Amino acid sequence: MTDLPIARTLHRKGHWTGPAEICTLDYDARFLRRKRLRTETGRAFVVDLVQTTSLDDGDALETEDGLRVMIRAAAEQVLVVTGDNLARLAWHIGNRHTPCQIEADRLLIQNDPVIAHMLEHQGATLRAAELPFAPEGGAYGHGRTHTHEHGATAHAH
Repeated sequence: MTDLPIARTLHRKGHWTGPAEICTLDYDARFLRRKRLRTETGRAFVVDLVQTTSLDDGDALETEDGLRVMIRAAAEQVLVVTGDNLARLAWHIGNRHTPCQIEADRLLIQNDPVIAHMLEHQGATLRAAELPFAPEGGAYGHGRTHTHEHGATAHAH
């Protein structure tokens, strides 16, 4: 298979301590099941999780030889959304199943011209920025999924 260390254990943020190497990944790259990654010091390892999982900033992967690798959210192109009624703007973003990082005085979304146009028509002020992106995980489980259940039915996106 591989001579590289294999990480099959995931420790969620706040549920682990100790030293760790760091692996910085953007939002899309933090959604994985099996992938070869490299720490900031150049150490290669393979992630081999049971199922596709959304990794959050501050989570740690642990290799079979005991190495812990902390996941960091990489800076990426986002839109900073502000306006008089953030709750209403957040509703419109969520209604389109768009990942959104919710903060007290602003929302962060991936730079999407269609969503940006819709938000401007809703009275939002938008500013492009390069920031770590760590959106909310959602009400139907930890992290993101391509399908989720609403009671007895499910739908795919």
